[in-house]
Amino acid sequence: MRRRLLIGLLALLPLTASARMAESLRVDKPAVLTRDLAEIRSSGELRVLINQNRNTSAEIKGQTIGVELQRLRAFEQFLNRDSRRKLTIKLVPKAKAQLLPALLRGEGDLVVPGELLEPAPEQQVSASRALQHNVPIVLVSAKGARRYVRVQQLAGHKLTLAQDSAAAQAIAAVNQQLAERHLAPLQIEWAPASLAAEDVLEMVQAGIYPLTAVELPVAQRWLKVLPKLRIDQHLQLDNQRDTHWYMSRQAPMLAATLEQFLPTYSPSADQDVAFMRVYRRVYRVHNPLTRNARQKLEKLRPTLQLYGTQNNFDWLSLAALAYKESSLNAQARTGSGPSGLMQITPAAARSVGVSNSHTLEGNVQAAAKYMAMLRKRFFASPAIAEPERLAFVLAAYNLGPQRVQGMRTEAKRRGLNPNQWFFQVERVALEQVGMGVVTYVSSVNKYQLAFARERQTLESSKPAVTVRK
Repeated sequence: MRRRLLIGLLALLPLTASARMAESLRVDKPAVLTRDLAEIRSSGELRVLINQNRNTSAEIKGQTIGVELQRLRAFEQFLNRDSRRKLTIKLVPKAKAQLLPALLRGEGDLVVPGELLEPAPEQQVSASRALQHNVPIVLVSAKGARRYVRVQQLAGHKLTLAQDSAAAQAIAAVNQQLAERHLAPLQIEWAPASLAAEDVLEMVQAGIYPLTAVELPVAQRWLKVLPKLRIDQHLQLDNQRDTHWYMSRQAPMLAATLEQFLPTYSPSADQDVAFMRVYRRVYRVHNPLTRNARQKLEKLRPTLQLYGTQNNFDWLSLAALAYKESSLNAQARTGSGPSGLMQITPAAARSVGVSNSHTLEGNVQAAAKYMAMLRKRFFASPAIAEPERLAFVLAAYNLGPQRVQGMRTEAKRRGLNPNQWFFQVERVALEQVGMGVVTYVSSVNKYQLAFARERQTLESSKPAVTVRK
């Protein structure tokens, strides 16, 4: 009793402003609870752990883009067909590797990966009937790139995979075949966690990554908006696995209901209409490492390095922003609005003490100082990982910090992670403002990653020249 009284009195004490901010953005840990259909109906909510990538689960300003969302909506209607109390579906987006562990912790009732997902033997889960049988893993490159005809030709080459890609298992089998022939293995370059399979495909189309491997249905869908890709269907790395949904073995009634539903469902003929309309013009990352771009970047490097160092930013992050904003054109102008290499407004420059943002030095200095101010004032929390912190700064640079903070608050309310931009807070942005800011942050991130892969070459080509202040 004394302890409960003490806790109650402590709860009445006022929080400091910083404590209130931390509380508002804390991600609560859900209680462990495995539920079957009766408990799910009683709660009124089916919690679906869904792959957070845009291919599987994106919704953009009310439009269903994710390939599994239509099937989920149909399942929701199936569950409600004879029920007085309506059941709604709550999406819980997570990285693919986190889906099954979250199910076993009781954070959701159903796992919808949208891709091949292989449970570990110790993961006691039930699989639905197969949604797709014998899904091929295929090589994808850009049109005009080298075409591989036989597995042996892959020896010693490198391909890039998204985190937790199902292709890794297939590549292990390929490498076993190569080893038997005394050939060098096919090497995997793992993409950062900020890139989903569709992002890797975009970078392959741009020529930043030379090669990747994905499930054939994923490649075919994204070919509709990335027409410069080439799918090498003749060389399948694997075709022995099926796609499923998953649930706890302690939910037999949910499994039985799903078994009744799945044979009744068939995708609509126009399910990719919105997908093509929304994405056709936004997945347009270019290769920032062409000869012309390298020459421009070499001239700009001293200035970017100087103000990057002064404001604790990697100069390649500033270079990526400059490539996105102006294609490295220091003379870019848009009337009296944003101008120069970094396309910063005079008002934003003045807010950080830079009176002339029309010179190259003033423009880069203003942008770097403004970004540093955004980082310190709004995104300094140690709960935000560094790649995510830069993403939030970029979003605020593009959209304004107050709007981004509002999106974080809304993300927290929905059970999303307010300290993760990629695939979490960006979901709120997609629904509230559409693809603009999401594409902006994603593009700068991809350009920064492209530059970082060539860091040694970019930094050793010529000695940097000190810029006078």
